[in-house]
Amino acid sequence: MPLKLILKPQEKIIIAGAVVTNGKSTAHLIVENNVPVLREKDILKESETNSPARRIYFVIQMMYIDRGNLIKYHAAYWRLVRDFLQAAPSGLRIIDAISEFILGDRYYQALRETRKLMDLERRILSGAGRAVD
Repeated sequence: MPLKLILKPQEKIIIAGAVVTNGKSTAHLIVENNVPVLREKDILKESETNSPARRIYFVIQMMYIDRGNLIKYHAAYWRLVRDFLQAAPSGLRIIDAISEFILGDRYYQALRETRKLMDLERRILSGAGRAVD
């Protein structure tokens, strides 16, 4: 099934590893085949990886858009996850879900799940952290 996208003026998107910037007007795109697609709102720049959960998100993002280096990214992911869980064991349930998506080659879903980890991290850092049920 084709993916239909409506891009705002100047919106960026990554399609199959290529960064595409829309022009001055709204654009309608249809992606006909199955390739990695990330909208600007879902893209995390390396310079924005200023927390453990954000670093995990970035590595998964790289798995999704740069499949040629999966071994490197998987190794980084497991190292980052180990460190995260040592500091915040309450993230185990979320990490388990993320890892299942990764092991199933479902990186976009892993990215969506990692947003929950980023939310947990924010709550912990604000002093409102609690175990996830």
